[in-house]
Amino acid sequence: MNNKFIIGRYIDTNSWIHKLDPRSKTIAMMLYVITIITSDSLYDVILISFVSFAIMLSTRIPLSTYLRAVRPLRFLILYIMIFHLLFTQSGQAVFTWGWIHITSNGLWKGLFAGWRMAMMISFTAMLTFTTTPNRLTQGLESVLYPLKLFRVSPERITLMLQIALRFIPTIFSETHRIIKAQASRGADLKELPWKAKGKMIISLLLPVTVSAFRRADDLVNSMESRGYELGATRSKYHTLSWSNNDSLLLMIFILLIALIIWL
Repeated sequence: MNNKFIIGRYIDTNSWIHKLDPRSKTIAMMLYVITIITSDSLYDVILISFVSFAIMLSTRIPLSTYLRAVRPLRFLILYIMIFHLLFTQSGQAVFTWGWIHITSNGLWKGLFAGWRMAMMISFTAMLTFTTTPNRLTQGLESVLYPLKLFRVSPERITLMLQIALRFIPTIFSETHRIIKAQASRGADLKELPWKAKGKMIISLLLPVTVSAFRRADDLVNSMESRGYELGATRSKYHTLSWSNNDSLLLMIFILLIALIIWL
């Protein structure tokens, strides 16, 4: 069951992306999001897809792993596509059936929105696949350091992110344990009809939520008993170092943005 869980997992393949400074990968992710948002043509889709797949392949992580990261949000992607198909009525008519009218612009916007969401999820997953949670939060804290000028604590933000990443597999394991307990009592989720599955999943929310709050309370007590103080001066286990490959990664995305604007 744990092999099916892919969100937030670190996959070590010793690629050049894995060896990069987490600050460069975090900034590259921000630039990538800007690139996705500003793209609006077929040429942009081809160019961004080519660069994205090239970088993903360079991580030595199979593309099927990235598809597994997209899979949990497939229904959201499908909903966004259908929304554009049904409610974008400009352009030439492509398909008409009763009150359903699909136009060329609606079809393009639906496919483009689905592609945009899938690429953003895949590239975000690459950030967690190639960076350990500790280094990721350390790099994010360094990138968010200018927020102190606006009295926003980057330590608080990164601490919440780190705890969230740590809690994801814990909550997933707790949910799986409750499902197995219910299956041992005759309520097997796989054998139930869709309506019964929905009711069973809703019934899981309460025990999982209570368990998450209980674990969070235990974590707070544990941190307080060890004298943890947010914002206190402390040393870092890992020292971040910027290399030429980090600059190369940023240059790739800066050039990509420039090409998108030029196209």
